[in-house]
Amino acid sequence: MSIIIRTETTNDYAEVYNVNFVAFGNREDEAKLVERIRATEQFIPRLSIVAEERGEIVGHLLLSKAEIIEGEKSHEVIVLAPIAVRPDCQQQGVGKQLIHEGINRCKQLGYSIVLLIGHPAYYTKFGFKPARQYGLELIQFEVPDDVFMVCELEEDKLMTIKGELRYPGVFFG
Repeated sequence: MSIIIRTETTNDYAEVYNVNFVAFGNREDEAKLVERIRATEQFIPRLSIVAEERGEIVGHLLLSKAEIIEGEKSHEVIVLAPIAVRPDCQQQGVGKQLIHEGINRCKQLGYSIVLLIGHPAYYTKFGFKPARQYGLELIQFEVPDDVFMVCELEEDKLMTIKGELRYPGVFFG
């Protein structure tokens, strides 16, 4: 499998929609979420990343801005959602390549924390850890402690950032 990892272009939008649609069991929630995020100021074009094989999009990762609120303070952070790989290309390292590229790009852009809601056994491979143990909270979604995860991109940043992660309203339809 020869995969090219690159930044999404507007020409990719239809294929990216389809990848998200089929990856999530032929439902359009995640595909529509990607469209809504693209239309906001939380969207960072460089953090919408595709995996291409033989000219076809087989995977997509979207990282976008969110904030952690601590009293009067607000910290800009990155959230990972969604990540999608076409079912016929899953279990072949496509998601792994997308996540590594996404994390590297977040570091290059100066972001220090990435958060997500996801499967602990998978995301711990990339340095994600349960977020609540670092004084981070998630109230907008009810999720178990082990699936609300954080990856620290800048050493000791989790010692200085505490509070409630707030996903932008666009995540709620």
